[in-house]
Amino acid sequence: MTGLPALTVVPMLIALYVPFCAKVIDPAAPPSNDDLRSLWEAPVGLAERDLFFGPWGPERAPDPRETYTLVERKHTGVNPGMTVRDSQGRVWSVKQAPPLGQPSEGPIEVVMSRVLSAIGYHQPPVYFLPAFTLVDDWGSRIEAGGRFRLKDKSLKGGGSWSWQRSPLVGTKPYQGLLVVLLLFNSSDLKNSNNTRYAYRTGDRVETWYVVRDLGTALGTTGRLAPRRGDAAAFAREPFITGLAGGFVEFGFRGWHQELVRGRITAADVQWAGRLLAGLTDQQWNEAFRAGGFTPGDAAPFIDAIKARIRHASIVGGQYLPAGSEGR
Repeated sequence: MTGLPALTVVPMLIALYVPFCAKVIDPAAPPSNDDLRSLWEAPVGLAERDLFFGPWGPERAPDPRETYTLVERKHTGVNPGMTVRDSQGRVWSVKQAPPLGQPSEGPIEVVMSRVLSAIGYHQPPVYFLPAFTLVDDWGSRIEAGGRFRLKDKSLKGGGSWSWQRSPLVGTKPYQGLLVVLLLFNSSDLKNSNNTRYAYRTGDRVETWYVVRDLGTALGTTGRLAPRRGDAAAFAREPFITGLAGGFVEFGFRGWHQELVRGRITAADVQWAGRLLAGLTDQQWNEAFRAGGFTPGDAAPFIDAIKARIRHASIVGGQYLPAGSEGR
């Protein structure tokens, strides 16, 4: 039996990623305040927020001295990983580095999560361990670490939510979230990365709209195999390329251009830029330290991010290309 010809395989592969060209459908009615709070809440005391342990604190962090018991190994996705249980009975989803020395999504995902939660976007509890002790049927050994995401009892996943068909479409927090993801060159703007949670505190249950699995970022954007975690490539790629018809144009080259083209205003960009500009130097350093980055590795990323934030602040006034802020 012969394989399918390439001319047949390529359209089939492209079809699997539909609806890349789906049009954004605006909500029929304005969202309620509860709808807005399900995505974003205005950050109080932004400059004092902990970006190392994040909003869930040290009490929910994984213990590097623990021995973790294998529950099952991950069988899908680019990055290897597994589900493990600690001695307290807590269950963790672990995302490890891919083979052949490719940059790992885990550290980037933790950094992105820390920044998003600090500026008001809901996030599940995620942490980074450089290594951990695993016990399975073969015995005990040291495993390469990665991103640890806790399956916390207060959070119950309720499926994905759609960028295209959400009551949040067009709201300031929705637009601002897209700007933040574009600023970090997040290429994975697909609905399967969006999770709707029921968050329970006591007798109160809230709905959270969360963007997670944020590891394809801090590099280049593109539709096929964008580079992630590459500071030089991140600094070279343009963030904002111009203004047209009252909307900001971006250097973003990933899927789902319908979310970006002709939809984001200078006011949206400035709103997101002001949020990010409220983070201190120490907080940026702590966010990258939370992802396992050394100060030397973090510095070029932070410099490029700050340049993009400065660029965001001037959009809608006198337009200047990226890198010209100090002229």
